[in-house]
Amino acid sequence: MDFSLSPEIEDYRARIRAFVADKILPVEADRSQWDAHENIGAAALAALRAEARKAGLWAPQIPKTLGGQGLSVVGMAACYEEMNRSIFGPAVFNSAAPDDGNMLLLARAATPAQQERWLKPIVEGRARSAFVMTEPAPGSGSDPGGAMQTRAEKKGDKWILRGRKWFITGADGADVFIVVARTSDADRKNLTAFLHRREQPGWRLVRRIPIMGPEEHGGHCEMEYDGLEIPDADRLLEVGEGLKATQIRLGIARLTHCMRWLGMAKRALEIAAPYVKERESFEKKLSQHEGVQWMLGETAMAIQTGRLLVMHAAWLIDQGERAQAEVSMAKIAVAAVLHKAIDTAIQLCGARGYSKDTLLEWMYRYARQARLVDGASEVHKMVLARFFLEEGRDFWRWGHGEKG
Repeated sequence: MDFSLSPEIEDYRARIRAFVADKILPVEADRSQWDAHENIGAAALAALRAEARKAGLWAPQIPKTLGGQGLSVVGMAACYEEMNRSIFGPAVFNSAAPDDGNMLLLARAATPAQQERWLKPIVEGRARSAFVMTEPAPGSGSDPGGAMQTRAEKKGDKWILRGRKWFITGADGADVFIVVARTSDADRKNLTAFLHRREQPGWRLVRRIPIMGPEEHGGHCEMEYDGLEIPDADRLLEVGEGLKATQIRLGIARLTHCMRWLGMAKRALEIAAPYVKERESFEKKLSQHEGVQWMLGETAMAIQTGRLLVMHAAWLIDQGERAQAEVSMAKIAVAAVLHKAIDTAIQLCGARGYSKDTLLEWMYRYARQARLVDGASEVHKMVLARFFLEEGRDFWRWGHGEKG
């Protein structure tokens, strides 16, 4: 069993690591370069993106034929973790949510003509995107197939959409939207995915919803569809395959979230480590106190556990498996360890950790969403229970396709 990275992936990882340290961290440290929503400002982002392109580090998750670097999912796991040593890293490399998940969906599910029109501008960094699924109660949340209220009605060669969506990440300023709507009252295959642009009439941005943490570019928004007309040519996959599109998109996006979160969790301990090595209390360094050592050791171990879960799921996906249970395990564990690592770092840094003198308070507010987005932890635990009850002892396996 070989846990080493291939020379190609290791080279790419090392170059991203150096780029983050040399180019991105200095910008992160200068708060005048931040925008009003506590993200990287537009001018600084554009300049760093130009440098990332020049360095050959642009869109590593996308196939080379579509304008990316063509990394495997294992390669993505290694590199996304390095990117998110900086809170601004993923956006610089065009690997931030929600665009990365949307690009991966279109790379896999869109026709060549659709990829040229809808995917290419996102890959090239000329457009931002949003995935439009979640709705206010009683609408779609963790159960889109059963609860979706937004409807698309076929009229001739067009679909007419009506409904309301909310907590749509990146919608403010997005150019490309992937929207999922109900097209049938059947028990199965009742949803369909569509593509539309910002300038098309028949929809509006109701509000940018205020949240407790710093925001992704484009925020988290409420949207209303009131007669938006979408040509059938802009339907993604077949009629009734909206849930399939959702599963393709969220399956990999859950894992890329985990990859990035591990980078942030490691950065939190990186901030705390120098402090506990230098700060003295009761006539010795904090790092010499047994209680502090327990906190650091337990958190470092939890981060490594999360890394192994993510890498296992990534490897299985590279072998052609969906790895649904493995992705759920990673999502539960890494969402929890992200909060644990940041909370531990704040505790170790004391009042300074609670202040804005470090990034820890930014991370803490950001991290709370991890146990909610792309499926709450409780839903993923239900998924794991279902797999275990169906598979019994075969739930645990070694390798690819092996049981027992």
